[in-house]
Amino acid sequence: MICNLCPRRCGAERLPDRAGGVCAMPSLPVAARAMLHQWEEPCLVGEHGAGAVFFSGCNLRCCFCQNGVLSREGFGKPITVERLRQIFHELIDQGAACLDLVTPTQFTPAILEALGNEKWPVPVVWNCGGYEKAETIRLLDGKVQVYLPDFKYALADAARRCSGAADYFERATEAILEMYRQVGPYCLDAAGMLQSGVLIRHLVLPGNLENTRRVIDWVARQFAPGEILFSLMSQYTPCAQTPFVELQRTLTAKEYEQVSQYLFDSGIEDGFMQELDSATPEFIPAFDLTGV
Repeated sequence: MICNLCPRRCGAERLPDRAGGVCAMPSLPVAARAMLHQWEEPCLVGEHGAGAVFFSGCNLRCCFCQNGVLSREGFGKPITVERLRQIFHELIDQGAACLDLVTPTQFTPAILEALGNEKWPVPVVWNCGGYEKAETIRLLDGKVQVYLPDFKYALADAARRCSGAADYFERATEAILEMYRQVGPYCLDAAGMLQSGVLIRHLVLPGNLENTRRVIDWVARQFAPGEILFSLMSQYTPCAQTPFVELQRTLTAKEYEQVSQYLFDSGIEDGFMQELDSATPEFIPAFDLTGV
């Protein structure tokens, strides 16, 4: 296939057994782990965990990615569409609260085929980096109940330096609006589990607080209380390939206090915040091909 699934529009030839493009992946899925994941937001985890499938490759390849072995190094096991569908059923049989598809964009056609026309008993969650084409998101209409996009950058310079994507803000906001158009205001069941809606995540980067403020500003302007959920994340963990000095440390308590207060003052009422002690490699899953 000639791939233009994401805003890179690299036009690479990606075949079932031949990798290509910025994501450096073939057209058939490659995955590194399938598991009941306990470390998503509480409304996705439930009693047993989110049924997470960690796909390999990424169209952003952020310099600070804590899952760099997947996003940058491409570690994983090639699987068929039939096997992916089987994995979905296995996770549900284990008690998964949702099907949590992590970094799925580069495999959109194969995932859609695996989902098929079946009415799944748990919500399908599109857990993506936010750098999406609205046209690709439109392909998911009716197949995905919960959108879980990162909203990494509002400032072009930060997006360019860290992810080589100066147009991140424009593409991410277009995609988020399309996501919301499809699923509308978020809906929780009686147990507090998210059944449909958009949950926007933002990871606070050390030394980049203005970027965080601008992200909060856009969300606060665009959505009224009760429309979306917002998750402010403090779990930034430095990794070896990070070239920028300010990103070679964890977030300070003062930095997180400042952006937390800014969020409180913004009018955004619904969502989640992390504790600072979440910034540890212990919360990164072992990508050992278990479950795939």
